[in-house]
Amino acid sequence: MTLKIGIIGCGGIGTKKHLPALAQVEGVEIVAFCDLIIERAIEAKEQFGTQDAQVYIDYREMLAEVELDIVHVCTPNDTHAELSIAAMEADNHVMCEKPMAKTAEEARAMVEVSKRTGKKLTIGYQNRFRQDSQFLHTAVSNGDLGNIYFAKAHAIRRRAVPTWGVFLDADAQGGGPLIDIGTHALDLTLWMMNNYKPKYVVGNTYRELGENRNSANAWGPWDPEKFTVEDSAFGFVVMENGATIFLESSWALNTLDVKEAKTTLMGSKAGADMDNGLRINGEEYGTLFDKQIVLDPGGVDFFDGSAYDPELLEAQSWIDAIVNDTDPVVKPEEALVVTEILEAIYQSAETGKPVYLGQ
Repeated sequence: MTLKIGIIGCGGIGTKKHLPALAQVEGVEIVAFCDLIIERAIEAKEQFGTQDAQVYIDYREMLAEVELDIVHVCTPNDTHAELSIAAMEADNHVMCEKPMAKTAEEARAMVEVSKRTGKKLTIGYQNRFRQDSQFLHTAVSNGDLGNIYFAKAHAIRRRAVPTWGVFLDADAQGGGPLIDIGTHALDLTLWMMNNYKPKYVVGNTYRELGENRNSANAWGPWDPEKFTVEDSAFGFVVMENGATIFLESSWALNTLDVKEAKTTLMGSKAGADMDNGLRINGEEYGTLFDKQIVLDPGGVDFFDGSAYDPELLEAQSWIDAIVNDTDPVVKPEEALVVTEILEAIYQSAETGKPVYLGQ
């Protein structure tokens, strides 16, 4: 059986992550490409599509005219729900890029449609497929850390503000670094803890550096007038079982403590962090220990081996879930909780009050 895939959004995330990974997965064909800029769809088709693949500007035409099994949604955040719902209603499984949606209401609607139509839905949190993430998740699942009652979710850049596309547009994206990269760190942390029941959230956002043009930025200077999102955001999450999570995110921050898509876990038996590789710490035989986990044992002369590619593993795992009719690694209900917490941090920052969830 060959699964036929269509992609909506042929920009950077589509052509640099999704399509190259899918091109390496057996049993799939990419047969439809849709983008508001038709030249991008044509270029993506020429590089990744079948000979008779179709290109579109209007996703409705693509869904109506092409027989598909799967649709990948790689567009700005404010369109994730609309496109994902339309694709599922058209009898397609959907992989949607992170974050799940711009708002929690939209994300809940996506979950409801997935359940009603019976179509699988997953969200592009590829950091779960990194070697360090996989190792740590196995250790946590085996109980090596005990009860994880405090964790930190890290998404800190010193000066790496994305200046292209709609990243700085609050209306299109719903926010800045919190919803863009903070979402990865939070997903990773919740997944490690296997804890998806937040009680309340307190948060704050800042736009201290975005007010000024900064030429030291990784992608060149930004236009302060177009910088309509926060440059940093921080949140404190209390879970129903009493566990707490501190989430930090920034595109621009005066700090040397830079770390992105990482988590720090503190449990009753041991702790773990991803600061300098993966480390596990604790107490053993009356002494304290910290272990550096060696994930790459080193190469062998004259043999390169194969790269460990999280994006490829994500794509392969997603296709396997469809072929074998199993749950995807990233369940939509889990991604929904991430969106609910992010939205609560923004709401708390706006109101100056805690936001209670699950009531």
